[in-house]
This record gives sequence, structure tokens and C-alpha cells, in this order.
Amino acid sequence: MLEDDDRLKKEIGAGRRSRASEDRNVTEDRVRTDDDRLAMFRMQMHNDALPDLPPIPGYHVCWLTTTNPRDSIHRRMMLGYSPVTAEDAPGLDYATQKTGEYAGMIGINEMLAFKLPLNLYEAFMQENHHDAPAREEERMADTTENLVEEANRAGSQVQMGDGTASLRSSPSVRGVFTS
Repeated sequence: MLEDDDRLKKEIGAGRRSRASEDRNVTEDRVRTDDDRLAMFRMQMHNDALPDLPPIPGYHVCWLTTTNPRDSIHRRMMLGYSPVTAEDAPGLDYATQKTGEYAGMIGINEMLAFKLPLNLYEAFMQENHHDAPAREEERMADTTENLVEEANRAGSQVQMGDGTASLRSSPSVRGVFTS
């Protein structure tokens, strides 16, 4: 029974405080300002977990995940992506996968380094960020015009805002995606 009492005295109870809680860092005011929170948010946006890939002339380089079933590594390879190897990225040989399906590729955790020829990268970015949105704007403009025509036939009116009225006024431009 005496052993249990000694053990209980050593444990931190409701009335005891640990030495760590007496440290200045623990007892200082912990209120964060909005500026502190903004700085924390900015740091979250930076990629600390993966090293920057060195530029490879003629290629766009990126990290791809092996865990997304909708955007698989094999699908990306069919699109023209190819693995970055230790020869492509001097200094990253420590991250070369030693075994398994991705042996010989640069990888960290579930991420693999890949490169894509710049002409394909620029074509993909043009499609994704300019051409596809322009087609969607065109579809929305057509739908709006059809609604206006139907309303006019029915003796009603449709009021369009500035954004809807300007859907056809801005032509799709060629994007610049490389520096």
C-alpha cells in the first residue's frame, strides 16, 4: 500500500503542476494576432515537405501523388509525363526509390518527381485555364440568349447583369505559362 501512495505522490494531480508548465514559454500570453495568423497561413502555402526540383531545360517539373485513383501515375505517363531520375536531378539521388514499382524514380513518401515537355505543358495549361473556360462562357452566353428569347416570346423580360452581358465580349487569349 505504501508503494501505491508513493506512486500517487509522483503523478501530477489536480493540485500539482509539472515543471514544464512553469516554463516561461508555457506561461506567456498565447493570444495570436490576425497578423500572426496571416503569417501562419502564408507558411502553410509553402511547400516545406518536398524539396524544390531543379529546372530541366525543355521540361516542366512537378511532384505527382501515387495515391489519387482518379489521377494516377500511369494516366499521367500516358499523357506524356516521364519520371525524373537521379541523372536529371543531381543532388536528389538520396530520394531515389530503391525498390518496388517506382524503383529508380525520385520520390519522397507518396510523391514522385515527373517532367513534362514544355510544349505539352503549355498546351495542357492553355486548354485547362483558357480554352475550356472560354467554351463554358460560350455555353452560358448561349443559354442566356435562349432564356431571353423564350422570355420575349412569352411577353416577359430578362434583366442581365454586367457580367452576363459581357460573356461574349472577351475573346480567349493565349496564356503564358513559362518564365
